[in-house]
Amino acid sequence: MTARRLVVSGDDFGAAPEVNAGIVRAHRDGILTATSLMVTGEAAADAVTLARAHPRLAVGLHLVLAQGRPAAPVREIPRLVAQDGAFRRTPVPTGIRYAWASLSRTGRAQLRCEVEAQLAAFAATGLRLAHVDGHLNMHLHPMVLPILLELAPRYGIRAVRLPREDLGTALRWDRRHLARKLAEGLVFQALAAWSAPRLRRAGIVTADRVYGMHETGHVDEAYLLALVAALPAGVSEVYCHPSEGVSPALAPFQVGYDQAAELSALTSPRVRAATRAAGIELVSYPQL
Repeated sequence: MTARRLVVSGDDFGAAPEVNAGIVRAHRDGILTATSLMVTGEAAADAVTLARAHPRLAVGLHLVLAQGRPAAPVREIPRLVAQDGAFRRTPVPTGIRYAWASLSRTGRAQLRCEVEAQLAAFAATGLRLAHVDGHLNMHLHPMVLPILLELAPRYGIRAVRLPREDLGTALRWDRRHLARKLAEGLVFQALAAWSAPRLRRAGIVTADRVYGMHETGHVDEAYLLALVAALPAGVSEVYCHPSEGVSPALAPFQVGYDQAAELSALTSPRVRAATRAAGIELVSYPQL
């Protein structure tokens, strides 16, 4: 295969009006081809309206199991939420908690209840489910992915984001936050190796490689130009977090993010021209 195809995704659609506006602008005026919806976000209804008005924007489910609110009634998932009825904020302890809870039948049932509630909420929008990914990539949790695979035929899950990014390349680009990137690289290399054969056996599409995790919040013009210039053959995805300003809903979780630079990069004439000159086809998961 010599063709180079690139899915350009914006996360957190529905989290806040600022995010919705940024994603739609990046799609309408730039290279963004896909987004993923937080079905319990404070601006989810507005996001669905915008998606209907932009039918070429592929919309997937952004499964939220941390740093957000559940779709299932709190009384049905008490092991998954804190006292305020929301998911816990810290991803690593939350992931460990889910692993511990899933050792019991009750814990597994509550996790399944929430995953299905979010899939059902997406189905209720009437939008076509383009793919599934997860906030903080929690969809690859070993207790979560099997639930998604079980529910895939019922809810039409045909594509899933599988983060597999070369750590060496990422560090040659930017060595800041070295400890975080090393930890991410080790964890997601293992999760991708565990998940890939299961997704393949289920007939679910994944990209050959996914970019953006190690540069989260900093997918700027220079990064995209370098990515386009070196993009290998096959199917790639790059995901980012564009927004028309800092959202109060997400600000506590996105300290240091430069959403404006990401939005500027996605709409940059230089990036669009470089993409065309390189012969890269901009696609979304349903086209695969």
